[in-house]
Amino acid sequence: MIMALHKNARTTPAIRAEIAASKDSVAVLAARYGVGQRTIRRWRAREVFTDASHTAHRLQTTLTPAQEAVVVALRKSLLLPLDDLLAVCREFLCEEVSRSGLDRCLRRHGVGNLKALQPAAPQAPVKSFKAYEPGYVHVDIKYLPQMADESARSYLFVAIDRATRWVFVQIRSDKKAASARAFLAALHKACPIKIAKILTDNGKEFTDRLFASRDRQPSGQHEFDQLCQALSIEHRLTKPRTPQTNGMVERFNGRISDVLRTHRFHSGQDLRQTLERYVYLYNHQLPQSALHSKTPSQTMNDWYVQKPELFHRKPPPNHPGRDTCTLEVIRNAAEPKSLTCPCGYYVYDVLEESMIAETPGSTRDQWLELSKNDCKAKICKKRWWKR
Repeated sequence: MIMALHKNARTTPAIRAEIAASKDSVAVLAARYGVGQRTIRRWRAREVFTDASHTAHRLQTTLTPAQEAVVVALRKSLLLPLDDLLAVCREFLCEEVSRSGLDRCLRRHGVGNLKALQPAAPQAPVKSFKAYEPGYVHVDIKYLPQMADESARSYLFVAIDRATRWVFVQIRSDKKAASARAFLAALHKACPIKIAKILTDNGKEFTDRLFASRDRQPSGQHEFDQLCQALSIEHRLTKPRTPQTNGMVERFNGRISDVLRTHRFHSGQDLRQTLERYVYLYNHQLPQSALHSKTPSQTMNDWYVQKPELFHRKPPPNHPGRDTCTLEVIRNAAEPKSLTCPCGYYVYDVLEESMIAETPGSTRDQWLELSKNDCKAKICKKRWWKR
């Protein structure tokens, strides 16, 4: 216990305890410790040997207890600020009350914080996204910073499936309607899910809703709308000035902003590789609470088992876990339909999506070696992946 003794104190708590426990006379103890007999008698009569509080037992306040009760009642009922309450008190209760004294009075009674007394404003309930089956895709554009080796800034087209959180991105040099149409074509080719609905904002690259007619309805002649019609995709638009409607892809754009803020890029190619790697990790190795601690790839495979009719092809296998053996997969020049790992131990059939052969170590000279470290056979089989 930390205790501050008086600068002129001749005794400590230990000496005071010795005085109380001693059987010697008062005169002997006073001579031994160099204090007066009154001090010896005081500590012999006490059971606690620490200094008592020097705080006054009665606060020197201008207001009486009854007046303080009135002040507290006014504070709670009228929610008056300190200055207004001070004016009321000086007018009707006590002319000598000071502002600091009134503030201390309010603090003693627990009504010093006016915001805590005010009723909380009702908050609008948080609306969650309506549950959909795979095939409802949110699309948006993220502005990318201009790199040192680029003459203009680039744009990141982002698509995310509402049910599986699967993400597909592409970097384009502009955000014209032709680029949006090309992105939709690439998305339809890369996504194993049958895309039924696409939600975008009202940008000129996605729709002519705000410019086609006075009633602000899309004409259907936009390039993006025409491709949606050709692919049997329903194109939905958000209400003007309501970006929260497309909040799922906006939140992913926030993740991209974090990546841009925490990384240093030397070139446009460096930026592209970093974003592609992050999207790969997001789809295959980052479990999400909204998906019950599963990755988007795992969720997509679960949906494929339950409802394969929602897919037009089998989704790729998931690759959970950390990269313990990152294998660069190259294409075999002799057989273009197969792939192999750098060690040349396993051969993978791209069309059948299965392992078709185990080649002996003597054939590794037939393959281009991209890694100096030989991958173990067991690790290679568990961590098999292709780019």
